[in-house]
Amino acid sequence: MRPLWVVGDIHGAYDKVRALLLRAGLIDFGGQWTGGDTHLVFLGDYVDRGANGVGVIRLIRGLEGQARAAGGQVSALLGNHEVMFLAALVFKQGDPHDRLGFREYWMENGGQPRDADQIEPAELGWLAERPAMLRVGDWLLVHADSMVYLKMGGTIEDVNASVQAVLAHANPDDWGVFLNAFTERFAFVLGGGDTKARRMLSTFGGQRIVHGHTPVYVLLDEHLHGPTLGAGAPIPYAGRLCLAVDSGMAYREDAGFIVRLDADGLADVVTFPSGTPVY
Repeated sequence: MRPLWVVGDIHGAYDKVRALLLRAGLIDFGGQWTGGDTHLVFLGDYVDRGANGVGVIRLIRGLEGQARAAGGQVSALLGNHEVMFLAALVFKQGDPHDRLGFREYWMENGGQPRDADQIEPAELGWLAERPAMLRVGDWLLVHADSMVYLKMGGTIEDVNASVQAVLAHANPDDWGVFLNAFTERFAFVLGGGDTKARRMLSTFGGQRIVHGHTPVYVLLDEHLHGPTLGAGAPIPYAGRLCLAVDSGMAYREDAGFIVRLDADGLADVVTFPSGTPVY
């Protein structure tokens, strides 16, 4: 298995994610790919909250081509904040089709008008084409700790096609239903979480789920009480069937990490600003 690095929710924290990729040896000081044949996966939520979501999008898009030329790969999944952002631009405020208030909803959830002003049409098209889920080896990669994926298809290909069908048509009701379902969280930590995780894995394949969406400190504070590895580290849970990797890098000044995975589990963690958690 070639090296697999995973990045959770960035939310416009452009400088921080660049620093993390640099420390991991995946880019150089100029932001150019140095990861060789590595597969780097971003789990969604590139925009909102932080100041430079468009910069994050442009960084990822640039790395896609550079990695491909070097024999590597960059994959970027769709997060619910990308759906909010697209909805705010597809259904203009004041337009009759915005009867559900998509722009207001986006703004209430950290929407950044600067991103809306700077985004280019090609970049919007790229966002709308992002897959919702991906499997790499034994890892099932998704944005959210949610069962919504099972409602959209029985295979990874079916789920991604269902998402594309919603985003390809300006039907506000379909977008609203998708956004409501896509914001579900805690599926694998509440009652029967390990059973739900196994159901996801038996349907879509893989041995473990890695997700963002819910910051690790929220999982720790609200559900995983008792001795933990700390909010500055990815959290394995649900009988180690799940790994939470949303570091909350846009929420806390000293927060941020990216992880390297292998067939046996978590192989390495690069943190911001310094230090590596010990497992």
